[in-house]
Order: sequence, then structure tokens, then C-alpha cells
Amino acid sequence: MDKLWVVIKREYLERVRSKWFIFTTIFGPVFFAAVTILPAYMTNRGMKNAQVSSIRILDATGTGLGHRVADRLSKRQDDQSPTPGPGGLGGGQVGSRIGAPASGTIASVVEDVNPPKLAMAESLATKDVMNKVDPGYLVLDSATLTKFTARYAGRNASAVGEIQLIETAIQQSLMASRLEGAGIKPERVDSLTKIRVDLASVRLDERGRGDSGIVSFIFGAIVAFMLYMMIMLYGQNVMRSVLEEKMTRVAEVIMASVKPDILLAGKILGVGAVGLTQQIVWVGSAAAFITYGAVMAKAMGMPQMQNMTFPTVPPLLLVSLVLFFILGYILYSAMFAAVGAMVGSQEEVAQAAQPVVLLLIASIIFFQPILLNPSGTLAVAMSIIPFTAPVIMPVRMTTIQVPPLELAASLIALAFTCLITIWAAARIYRIGLLMTGKKPNLKELTRWIKYA
Repeated sequence: MDKLWVVIKREYLERVRSKWFIFTTIFGPVFFAAVTILPAYMTNRGMKNAQVSSIRILDATGTGLGHRVADRLSKRQDDQSPTPGPGGLGGGQVGSRIGAPASGTIASVVEDVNPPKLAMAESLATKDVMNKVDPGYLVLDSATLTKFTARYAGRNASAVGEIQLIETAIQQSLMASRLEGAGIKPERVDSLTKIRVDLASVRLDERGRGDSGIVSFIFGAIVAFMLYMMIMLYGQNVMRSVLEEKMTRVAEVIMASVKPDILLAGKILGVGAVGLTQQIVWVGSAAAFITYGAVMAKAMGMPQMQNMTFPTVPPLLLVSLVLFFILGYILYSAMFAAVGAMVGSQEEVAQAAQPVVLLLIASIIFFQPILLNPSGTLAVAMSIIPFTAPVIMPVRMTTIQVPPLELAASLIALAFTCLITIWAAARIYRIGLLMTGKKPNLKELTRWIKYA
């Protein structure tokens, strides 16, 4: 036991004292916050700066729908009521420009087009877009009124956010037109169609009211990402450490005084303690960030994030998360250690580790559908399978109330698989550290496990 503690202490202190560990532990939360908030902030800012109010609108409906759309695009762009444009219906092409926004952006040009001349108008609009006169043009015709379809072409046609703004403007304009047709007064139409619903979702469990559904969703995604990264990074860390000791012949010296099984156990537990330490620091940083992040969200103009709170983590959930991390890490670290003992060079280790990596990646491949439907058959099955349970079951536990029977079955299956894997990995490790030459095949590995 004393020798095991010495190995654990050596593996732990060697990594905790390194500059790389200190750097990633301190700046890891900063980086994670940056990649989480900055994209949302840039998207929010980009949507405000989207130049959708300067497109050309070809209106062949004969109902003035194009002017309504331009008016709503201008309102959306500048958050003010612009001067309504003329609602001319008719013959030839009549270009009219809706009141210019206060921010100085160019407002939309609306052309009332006769349906027979629509093809020619589209051709001219296409040339203007190609010559960079307009960013794009929108076509409204009879199909827009009957089938609720429209066409848009432009240099920004791949900008999903801007296209959504245009779709919303068309939808609201059609609704306003139909309301007026039903006899609703025009001054009431805008107040009836300009409605934004803020749906607050709250998760309920046996204890009653729980956390916000969105917060639980985000928390589940973060938990899955952290577990996956920790198991992958520190599992491969064990593999590289084993390979390095084997290549430099250090293992032969150490094994003269320490049994291979104790050396393997100490290496796995020591490196695992490093990962657990880092996770504790990161979770504490995340709690502090969410607690005091409202001021930052307000300063960045993201009011939807101001009410974010750190989710309530019951003791059972916390203990379960730690157990799944420890068991998952031991499972994959044992397999990675066996891979490191089998091969003899850096070139071979990447290829030999692929099956182990693919087992872990499987949990991330199915992560999104499981997070969207954590009670489905796929989610239940993958939370029981030992190789995906360390990531999938914690995700389910942070989003729904998992039945105790499923939780127990997952833990038992994972623990049993860990025992078998450790037993096999220890035998491969015992022989592989002293073996040189070519990588063993499956038949030789079976012989190692059987006779070691």
C-alpha cells in the first residue's frame, strides 16, 4: 500500500506542478466562457447590424405587400416607426423608397411590378446584385398570397440570421394584410401582429418546482463536454506516460522494486486525481461566473442571459457525477494504458488507440439527439452501455429524473466492465512493458491475458 501511495503521489505532483496544468486550470474557464459567450454576443451584434432593410423588393401581388415588408424590415432594423411608403398598386414599375432609417442605412426599394413583366424585373435586379448595386432582391407574387412562398436572391443568401429576419417580416406583413381584409382597423393591426412570446420553462420533479429547463439543458451540455474532455485527455495522458516509460526503459528499473499491477494502479489513480482537481476548480469558476455574470451580460447587451442562475445540484446528483467520472476514467485509462504497453513507438500508438477513441466518441455522436429526448429508447440504451454510460447517463440526470433502477443498472454494468477491463489491462501491461518489436496481434494479446 505504501508503494501504491508513492506512485500516486509521484504521478499527481509531477503533473500538478507543471506550468501547463497551472495555465489550463486557470485560463481554461476563461477560454470556455469566451467560446460560449463571444459567439452569442457576435451573433446578437451581427443581427442588429444586418443590412436587410436595404434590399430591393419586387412586388407583383398588386396588394402593396412589398411596402408592408419594407416597412417592417426598416422597423426591425432601427427599432422605430418609419414613415409609411405609398401603397400604389398598378401598372409599370414604380420605384419607391421607404423612409430612411435613423441610423443612416439605405432603406429598401420597392418596385410594384405587373406579373407579365416580373421576369424582366428579376433579370435587371440580378444584374444589379452582380454589380454590387443592391445586396439582394426579394420577389413577392401571387404564390406569396396563396401558398405563402417567396423568393430571395442575393450575396447574403447564406446568412441564416438575415434570411430569418426577412421571413419574419413577410409573415407579419401577410398576417397584417389578412387582418385588415377581415375588417380590423389599420391602427390596431400593428399592435396585434407585433407580439413576442418569452416562454419560460421550469423543470418539475418529485420535490416540486426545479430549475429552468434552458439552464438544465445548458448544464447538461457542459457536463457532457467536461466529462468527455477529461476522460479523453487524461486517459491519453496515461497512455503517453506508459509509452514514454517503455521507450526510455524507465519501466524496467521501476518494476525491479514495484509490481506492474501497483505501478498501473498508481498511474491511473494519480492522473485521475489530477483531472478531478481540475474539474473542481472549473466547476467553482463556472458557479462564480454564472453568479456574477448578470452585470457582464447587461453590459454586452444580452438581457436574455441576465436571469441565468447556477442550477441546483442535489447531493445524489453530485455523487453520481463524481462516480461516473471516476468509473469512466478508470475504464478508458485502463484501455489506454494497455494500448501504451502494447506498442513501441509514437507512430503505432495513434493507430492502436483508434478503437478506444471511437468507443468514447460514440457518446458524443449521439449526444444531441439524447439531450433533446433524454427519455427515449436511444438515451436509455446508451446510458446502460458501459462504454457510453460515463457521458450519457450524467447528461440524462441533469435534464430529467432518471428512474433509480436505470441508474443502478448503469452503475453496476459500468463497475463490472471496469473490473474486467482492469484485469485484462493489468495482464497486458505486465507483459507489454518488457516486450519490444512489432505490435502484437489479437491472438498474441489473448495469450498474454491468459498466461500472464
